[in-house]
Amino acid sequence: MINCLIADDEVIAQQILERYILQTDGLTLVAKCRNAMEAFAKLQQHTIDLIFLDIEMPLVNGITFLKTLERPPSVIFTTAYSEYALQGYELNVVDYLLKPFSYERFVQGVEKVKALRAVSASMPAESVPAGDEHLVVKEKEGLLKISFADIIYIEGSGDYMKIVTAGRNYLVHLTMKRLEELLPAALFIRTHKSYIVAVRKIKIVKPAELVLADMRTIPVSGLYKEEVIRRWGGER
Repeated sequence: MINCLIADDEVIAQQILERYILQTDGLTLVAKCRNAMEAFAKLQQHTIDLIFLDIEMPLVNGITFLKTLERPPSVIFTTAYSEYALQGYELNVVDYLLKPFSYERFVQGVEKVKALRAVSASMPAESVPAGDEHLVVKEKEGLLKISFADIIYIEGSGDYMKIVTAGRNYLVHLTMKRLEELLPAALFIRTHKSYIVAVRKIKIVKPAELVLADMRTIPVSGLYKEEVIRRWGGER
């Protein structure tokens, strides 16, 4: 199943895309947004495989929004402006649907996405490369990059997640499940229903808690303990 997000400020365009998605096998509509900031929030809260993205939107246009995404899902541009086609393909969008487009043309774009997913599924997974890797989050001032290397641990705090680094803490509106999906499994591990920890920061594993390199303690629940020991032992 392909989870879809619509990002378009035109209500009629949203309605058409919603109808097309609902009548197409293999597609599920997760959310509809009217601007890029709403779309970014939905990407942080849900697993999205495909964005139907308008270009001319208020606040931030679709092209600028797409450039901010570290690991964007598949994107199909839906726009009334043909002059952006070249930029779209330079950004590796899957297709470019010029409004108004028919259901048949919509299906052509979706089939391209399905074909790419099939190819991707047949390829071996790659480990996260060393270097300049980031988690992109939304704060009051806008979008913010937090380096994976700077993250010590993450703690669930009500409706927010507290991302703890050596320099400062960040409160972001995300679910723990979504953060697990965004963070590379090679570098981070879940230790408790409310905690994710950077494996390299673990110094000691005790029966019910971890001691980190800076001597902070983090709880470990029975559900995650065996995997924590296995992963930590392999890192040493």
